[in-house]
Amino acid sequence: MTPTITGFTWVPQFARGFVRDIRARWAFEEAGQAYAVTLIDGDYVKSQTHRRFQPFGQIPTYRDDQVEIFESGAIVMYICERANVLTPADPAARARAVQWLIAALNSVEPFVMALAINDIFEADRDWSKKRHDKVVEDLNGRLKDLSDALGGRATLDGGDFTFGDLMMVSVLGGLRGTGVLDSFPDLAAYVARGEQRPAHVKAMADHLASFTDAVAA
Repeated sequence: MTPTITGFTWVPQFARGFVRDIRARWAFEEAGQAYAVTLIDGDYVKSQTHRRFQPFGQIPTYRDDQVEIFESGAIVMYICERANVLTPADPAARARAVQWLIAALNSVEPFVMALAINDIFEADRDWSKKRHDKVVEDLNGRLKDLSDALGGRATLDGGDFTFGDLMMVSVLGGLRGTGVLDSFPDLAAYVARGEQRPAHVKAMADHLASFTDAVAA
């Protein structure tokens, strides 16, 4: 079967370009691999039918003839390793790519999401404005750590762009439009380089078009 992922039929305008199916799409485009997307709505994603496959009621999910998996990091790594793209041949370098993929999801994304939760999803709460400065302070601290680790290099490991970089750029892309990265020009340039890759440009265009197509249908 053609590898198939799930995405949403519709999300609010502010969420377009940020939903995590973009990560799997990007990996497929880097691999030059055809794939299909099953678009599902908010009701279905929380249904027991979907939860039997994705217990947390989220997207994306992935299916092919061999596996059924969820979590964007696992999907990206599986696609890249299966196609042997963005995957270092050297075992030590591959381990570092895995390290950065996990760091993006565990050490950086919670701080990025804390800002989105505070300023978008819970912006109407009485305490959100008061908490904003603290959320940004914590995020900036983590971004400073990442900037120091990047050390002015073009990629996290200093060599070829890997699936670890793909995931880190995707996570930092969650700050698009916030101005937060303006204080970290090296990270802003790192994200820009990643998002200018032809595979990302194509994946983002297809991701955004899926919402337009769904509405038109």
